[in-house]
Amino acid sequence: MTPAVRAFVEVLLARISQLETDMVLLKAENARLKAQLGKTPQNSSLPPSTQHPHAKPKPRPKPSGRKPGGQPGHAKCQRPLLPSEECDHVEVLKPTHCRGCGESLCGDDTAPLRHQVWELPVIKPLVTEYQRHRLECPCCGTATTAVLPSGVPSGQTGPRLVAFAALLMAYFRQSKRRTAEFVETLLGAPCSTGLTIKHQTIATEALNSCYEELKEALPEVEAANLDETGSKEAGQRAWLWVAVTTGFTLFAVRLTRAGSVVRELLGEKFAGFLTTDRYGAYNGYSKRQICWAHLLRDFEGLIDQGKAGKRIGRRLKNVAGDLFRHWDRYRGGTITRGTMRHNIHGLMWPMWEVLEDGMHCRHAPTVTLCCDLFDRFDEMWMFLDHPDVEPTNNAAERALRHAVIWRKLSFGTQSAAGSRFVETMLSVIETCRQQDRPVLEFVTQAVTAHFANRPTPSLLHGA
Repeated sequence: MTPAVRAFVEVLLARISQLETDMVLLKAENARLKAQLGKTPQNSSLPPSTQHPHAKPKPRPKPSGRKPGGQPGHAKCQRPLLPSEECDHVEVLKPTHCRGCGESLCGDDTAPLRHQVWELPVIKPLVTEYQRHRLECPCCGTATTAVLPSGVPSGQTGPRLVAFAALLMAYFRQSKRRTAEFVETLLGAPCSTGLTIKHQTIATEALNSCYEELKEALPEVEAANLDETGSKEAGQRAWLWVAVTTGFTLFAVRLTRAGSVVRELLGEKFAGFLTTDRYGAYNGYSKRQICWAHLLRDFEGLIDQGKAGKRIGRRLKNVAGDLFRHWDRYRGGTITRGTMRHNIHGLMWPMWEVLEDGMHCRHAPTVTLCCDLFDRFDEMWMFLDHPDVEPTNNAAERALRHAVIWRKLSFGTQSAAGSRFVETMLSVIETCRQQDRPVLEFVTQAVTAHFANRPTPSLLHGA
């Protein structure tokens, strides 16, 4: 073989080797993209909001044969009647003649039929005018103006109206323009989009001490559920974090999804239990419960991918189904906590066996998932020994649901000040809901205290 031919063959061999390498990489990329195309909120950690409303639904269950609506024998749901003395007006109605023979009727019914009608009063704002007299001293000629009473705002909006406007934006997900139109059209109070921004700023300042109180209390709790979701701040990518405890909920908007945010929120001395998904930002906390609801979606994802993943995924899903069945019976009161713990302890060995089989199969995604769960096996069962810990992170996901809808309507915040308003108001709203406290009254009290330079009411006292 001549040197020229040898060189030509070597070039061809090198080219063939390069093409084979490219083909392997393309196959891996193709498999990864196919897996992404098949991801849905039912078989992955994608939030439900990412699914198109017209996406192909899950197969409908078989009809039960019962008619739609309430079934015979179900508990009747109706609005309870107020005591008569609490009604604003009571009108007594008596028949004058017998409907049978026409004879005149008189007397009283000891148990009359009560029918109550609820109606809105005519909405009219209360306007208080403060006439500040400026008087001149007869001795020195100095003019002195009367000062406003303590608690009277320097602006033209009272504390309840400020609180109401803030809740329209944060609780009822209205834009600033819609909030201004609502206040002006339905409440009869002059308002503009610029004024709603002032309302937003006042509410944030008034509730800041409450928010800081929650931040300081979080590192001391026994257990917390953490989660995060994407957001926007001034056009930049941001994340809305949430920490849910038994007594309060804390939101925080940050420009990063890194573990540094977790350490900032929990502090360096946090010694409680943490319930999360498998996201790496939460690594490093030994007392951590992995969310079984997320795992169930991961198992469903393996089944949808087919091949060896389908076989392993079905076995994993069966274990998860048994776990949730025992947990639901315990939550429903049909079995004791001891029985629930005994039953779920019996699932540990089947789970161990499935994970070992999955680590040795030939399906790469299944191997990856099983190896990860094998390494953190103890983190799957923390809820068995600690009553404050649940097997899922549903508490954090439920708390985020309102925030996710708000984000889709508003496209995030336009400034850091807007983010502070969102995290503060969401924390107050969700905490008041947990504690069964009227949120409008609480925010009104906080704004009133802010105007009067008094301490803001605590959100922890009602926990």
